[in-house]
Amino acid sequence: MKNIVKRLRVERGWSQARLGEELNISRQSVIAIEAERYDPSLPLAFRIARVFALPIEAVFFPEEDDAQS
Repeated sequence: MKNIVKRLRVERGWSQARLGEELNISRQSVIAIEAERYDPSLPLAFRIARVFALPIEAVFFPEEDDAQS
């Protein structure tokens, strides 16, 4: 799953630690999500979208190969 979490965080001038605090998750989890090494649970994905005041599909989207399956 692709995401734009890092771009959204940087646009707001937030550190990874700050985003982790906003979401009640560790900085390491933020790093993994931004690097697309970890797909968040659906409730966490909704929380991430809510923090950025965006719909979930504006933050997370399938990779090209996934979309064609």
